[in-house]
Amino acid sequence: MSDNETRVVVVDDSADAVESLLDLLRLNGYATRSAADGLEAMTVIAEFKPHCVLLDVRMPQISGLELARNLRAQYGDDIVLVAVTGGARDDEQVVGTFDVVDHYLTKPIDIKSFEKILPRLT
Repeated sequence: MSDNETRVVVVDDSADAVESLLDLLRLNGYATRSAADGLEAMTVIAEFKPHCVLLDVRMPQISGLELARNLRAQYGDDIVLVAVTGGARDDEQVVGTFDVVDHYLTKPIDIKSFEKILPRLT
């Protein structure tokens, strides 16, 4: 892991969504890791030390909202949290996540919008 890499963790229970987003981020110069759920995410994040976590709002076991709360409790504002969902903006679970995360993007992710949130270090 290089200090000049911009590190991003993608957390989503959809393998297809994860793979396409990882490919997009890597092609645009980001170092990436992924997790399929909130529990796995906590381990990956502790090891990888990302600058940003892209987290799906709707996941089994631990929702994106719960994961965001856990990350805030453990890391404060040291990690940029971005909620990602295909759900409606007025959905109760999505709205609740807005209170915890720094940004919100809809699927599919537009790389230009993401680069405004988290420019690459190199």
